[in-house]
Amino acid sequence: MITDEKIFLLRRSHKELVDEDTIYKKYLDPYMEKLPDNVRRIWEYSFMEMMNNAIDHSQAEHVYFLVSQTYMDTAVILSDDGVGIFRKIREFYDLHSLDDAVNELFKGKLTTDRKNHSGEGIFFTSRMLDSFCAISDGKIFTHDKYSQLASDLEDIESFRNWKDNAGTTIYMRLSNNSKRLVKEVFDMFSDVDGGFNRTRIPLKNIYETYPVSRSQAKRLCNGFEKFREIELDFAEIDEIRQGFAHQIFCVFQNGHPEITLTPLNMSEEVKKMIHHVKNSI
Repeated sequence: MITDEKIFLLRRSHKELVDEDTIYKKYLDPYMEKLPDNVRRIWEYSFMEMMNNAIDHSQAEHVYFLVSQTYMDTAVILSDDGVGIFRKIREFYDLHSLDDAVNELFKGKLTTDRKNHSGEGIFFTSRMLDSFCAISDGKIFTHDKYSQLASDLEDIESFRNWKDNAGTTIYMRLSNNSKRLVKEVFDMFSDVDGGFNRTRIPLKNIYETYPVSRSQAKRLCNGFEKFREIELDFAEIDEIRQGFAHQIFCVFQNGHPEITLTPLNMSEEVKKMIHHVKNSI
């Protein structure tokens, strides 16, 4: 049962899209002040990062956000009428498709303004929360199961026509009793010096069927050189083809011996193919 739900509208023309910390303190603090300290810290980081993206990157004139809080959890939906996150990434990096733009977000260190932004906000926010998705131009970035999330979105009145919505919409949800810590999430992807040098990529969220070609592998490896350690999560990927495996574990790996590639959650067929290409050199 919902105990509290409210929608807020901010307009650039009225100078309401100002500093994200000011917006957080004015609108979110009343919902967060009674929550545990670790939960408040996650919301502070997540909301401010996503609001900053809307202010600095979206070119939006209007941003609205809905806060919905029950005894069990809190959800925030933030939506703007700007250019659209995936479209902007595709154009900035000259990518082949919007799907390629979505897939780049799984790696991290992706920004269209390197001078002023690190490209870490969406990466870490998506891992701190219980549920997170970014929606734009009919595409979804999420670590949740895509088909289930799409179905769940259509059960929410304001999301029923999500495929037709302009701009970018961010959905965030976290248990009010979460034991997660901001620090532990950062530590998962950082080296001993605290640098963001490790990433983990869930391949099931990138490929609708099993990956086949060298071209797919080349697009996947784009940006890998930014990291020292890369975990490739093959959960729910039943098999891969020789060209895909050879491009990653032979061509890319031989060209970048300083980078550690670690495949995880492999099926027997995936293990056999990776073993096959490594031993065919």
